[in-house]
Amino acid sequence: MTVTDQGHGLNLSHTTRPSQGALPAFFLMTDEKRLPDPVAAATVLPPNCAVIFRHYGVPDREEIARRLIAVASRKNIRVLIAADARLALKVGADGLHLPESMAALGPGPWRAWRKPGWLVTAAAHSPMALFQAKAAGADAALLSPVFPTASHPDRAPLGAVRFQSWCRRSPLPTYALGGISISTFKRLRGGSALGYAGISGFINGG
Repeated sequence: MTVTDQGHGLNLSHTTRPSQGALPAFFLMTDEKRLPDPVAAATVLPPNCAVIFRHYGVPDREEIARRLIAVASRKNIRVLIAADARLALKVGADGLHLPESMAALGPGPWRAWRKPGWLVTAAAHSPMALFQAKAAGADAALLSPVFPTASHPDRAPLGAVRFQSWCRRSPLPTYALGGISISTFKRLRGGSALGYAGISGFINGG
């Protein structure tokens, strides 16, 4: 059983904007080093999830994004582009993901590019960042790192107790990110998280 299979055990109690429809249960975060082929990864994802396309440093970012969206759309999977509203609009993405530094600037210029129905998420690493994400206009926040993670080995994890506390106070539907695996996921069941996000846990079960 993979982490994706276990995702239905989370308490999906948050409501969403009527124009947005249901929020995804899971987010796959792409990473050019740990997940070099996001298109292939998308083929094994179930419906009712989303992909946050990062791949910041690759020269063919637009081409990969277009191929990813083509595959994802056939599976009813939404694709969000990280940190680039122009690219999201150009490739016909389903929304935008704001890094914490971008969300901290408030309602930025990207909002002029926002299409009706776009899903906008924001990264957060503190309670203040959760409220900044709300003020910036995000629909949901990804709070991290919950557990130790290879992506940020130098960053102290929140742990399950602190994560749940911050999650309960969040003004936005909040997802768990960082070190999510089958074993760590069990520590979040029945809590306040709407869902979770990750990289390797989606593909190999963590």
